[in-house]
Amino acid sequence: MGDLMTERLALHPISVDEAEQMAAGRPDAEARWEPGFPTEGDVSVAKRFLEHCAATGDPQPFGPYVIRRWDHRAIGGMGFHGPPDEQGSVTIGYGLVPSAQGKGYASEALRALLPFARDQRVTSVKGDADHDNTASQHVMTAAGMRQVGEDERVKYYAISWSR
Repeated sequence: MGDLMTERLALHPISVDEAEQMAAGRPDAEARWEPGFPTEGDVSVAKRFLEHCAATGDPQPFGPYVIRRWDHRAIGGMGFHGPPDEQGSVTIGYGLVPSAQGKGYASEALRALLPFARDQRVTSVKGDADHDNTASQHVMTAAGMRQVGEDERVKYYAISWSR
């Protein structure tokens, strides 16, 4: 599977080798990481990806992606928490290193991931953000997702398509 491209970014499907590097926090000689990458969240995603690959195989295209800027530097991650459920729904997550935040990268990446999910016959994409995480809330609304609920801690977002 190839990269998903936007005007300024490439969403690169994580390989086992890349996940091992991320989990260890040590890139190989060819990896280009922005300072702060991988974040604690990226390391956690890499470890879960490796566990999933060992147990049931590579989940792509419904796995994690590294977000790379035009200069090929890894600035964060985005991806699916797993394959679609029985109703065709997936959940997404994302994060960027601090130096890449506030530049529209996460919204741009999500605007590429959503039509890709639809093309894979996904019927809805869900996400959530803590009440005080207005930046993440903005990312989802900027990409076309709408708030569909909330509880005392989290706001829930979704976008749906018919099959």
